[in-house]
Amino acid sequence: MTDVRSGGLPGAVAAEWTKFWSVWATWWCLAGATALMLGYSTLSAIAQRYDGDQPMAAPTIAIGGGFYLAQFAVIAVATLFVTSEYTGGGIRSTLLWTPVRPHVAVAKAVVLLPVLFASGVVLSSAATVLAGAVKDGHGLPSSFSAAVTAAVGTGGYFALLGVLCTGLGWTLRSAAGTLVSVIVLLVPVPLIVGSLGLPELVPYFPGIAGVNAMVESGQPNPVTQAVAPYAPWAALLICAVWAAAALLAGGTVLRRRDA
Repeated sequence: MTDVRSGGLPGAVAAEWTKFWSVWATWWCLAGATALMLGYSTLSAIAQRYDGDQPMAAPTIAIGGGFYLAQFAVIAVATLFVTSEYTGGGIRSTLLWTPVRPHVAVAKAVVLLPVLFASGVVLSSAATVLAGAVKDGHGLPSSFSAAVTAAVGTGGYFALLGVLCTGLGWTLRSAAGTLVSVIVLLVPVPLIVGSLGLPELVPYFPGIAGVNAMVESGQPNPVTQAVAPYAPWAALLICAVWAAAALLAGGTVLRRRDA
């Protein structure tokens, strides 16, 4: 009798890593994030040469590129990583190869974390350097510590945002539903909560906390113009709580619906 052993979680991670890089959607989304980030930084830096009313430092420009544009490519690649399994019917094979349902959800998250973290760090660093070169001394001066904070914060935010998307993807099983839910959570909901007289809650939503992770302590959030009531590391912790909650919910739904 042949003894068949499962690869367990390491095997599931290896399989998901292969699947992640074997589809064109991954490459297109990462290329799109790069184009959006660098394009935004270039145009914003050019504007600094002619508009002195709103001076910005290069890391601040990079943060804007990450929040206003590049993060949507991150949302897309993370969402499709899960929902394409249901669209193409590949979920049957995935669950056959990895019968322990939580391993599937965790494996996809483990694959996304380092990839999106590295992407965020590289894109933020490149955007900061590019913006600094293009604006050529105009706007506000940049500091190395601000650039490092922006890069690490962007990487951490992108990685945790990806995990959040996978959790909602497992829960909703729909690319459109997941995309809309995440975008609404990141942008309109904090604005609505703030307009209802609860501005103290706004910094604790994942999108705003993500931006707070990119700026140094005591500096205003370039999106809300408010100073965060916590340090950058605490901002990433807030994002991690949101991501963990979404992944737990998604894993629970996956276990119950696809038992």
